Amino acid sequence: MENVSGTIRERRTVRRFSDMPVEQEVIVSLLKEAAGLYEAEGTPLWRCIYAGTPESRDELAEGMMAKVKGSNLAKLLPAKMTDLLKKQIINTPAHLIFIAEAGETERQQDINYAAVCSIMQGVQLLGWEQGLGMLWYTDPMMHSELFYQKIGLREKERFAGILEIGYFDKIPKARKRTPAERNWTTIGEGGSLPADSARPTPQSVLKLLNEAVWAPNDGMREPWRFIYVTGSEAVRQLGSAENAVLPLLLVVAKEEADPHKQQEDYAAVCCLIQNFQLLAKSGPWQVRRHIPEWVYERERCKALGLRPLERIVAVLELGGDSSRSESGSLPPAVRIELNTFVKTGPL
Repeated sequence: MENVSGTIRERRTVRRFSDMPVEQEVIVSLLKEAAGLYEAEGTPLWRCIYAGTPESRDELAEGMMAKVKGSNLAKLLPAKMTDLLKKQIINTPAHLIFIAEAGETERQQDINYAAVCSIMQGVQLLGWEQGLGMLWYTDPMMHSELFYQKIGLREKERFAGILEIGYFDKIPKARKRTPAERNWTTIGEGGSLPADSARPTPQSVLKLLNEAVWAPNDGMREPWRFIYVTGSEAVRQLGSAENAVLPLLLVVAKEEADPHKQQEDYAAVCCLIQNFQLLAKSGPWQVRRHIPEWVYERERCKALGLRPLERIVAVLELGGDSSRSESGSLPPAVRIELNTFVKTGPL
């Protein structure tokens, strides 16, 4: 990615696409490059389904419209309106359906889901550089048993969303973002470093966060906040004794009671973290992203000031030797299923 900062700030959600087709080779290239950009612990498992032919888009539209047609809303909508909605789906040049595969533990499930959401953000950024606009679509009205059957969703798998993809003629206007400082809390003390240090300072972290907040988020909810942990004792208490001198950034998804919005918010926070990691790559210090076991201990999280419905999405270790940066072995685990909703195996 040539200009990470510019691309993150300039990218927009696009809802209207031109008739220009999107070649399958372009989609596959974007997926592979986006997978290569993702860096975290372990080897997450995820898959995606590509609907790029008129036949596959028609089948996808049937699944996406099933719940609407079977609801009371359908009785209120004229037939022309439902036909128009279906036509919009079919006329969108390409769709990518993303699924996080099942994990044996809640932590593994979150690792898989965080990876697929972060990679979706990578696809959007890389696509934008090539003139492709995208809409991350998760509307509850398309969640139905028929839709899940169409995409082959299995038990304990998580549907992350559909990227509707196409070239476009007009760039939507930007909408303001809330400065990261307004969602920032510090725990611990000490460790203040000179401005020219190769190690992160609160100011340098906030600078990157204020670019990273240009992440996709539904309805501009901006569902994130940040806990900066500094000082060897505070860091050591969170299980980072190996590098207790390095500060930690806990990225938190804010409280949300609605289950669907919870999932959307978690995905948005993952995108922000992916932005932050990409921005940090061009800087003097490294970022190690992980989900430690203790984030599932409610009492421990409560002691950090988390409210009942908040959750830590990731712990970022800031600074350190670049050789410690861990890159998941994603490409072998990526399964792309092309132009069909029947599993065809690895690409």
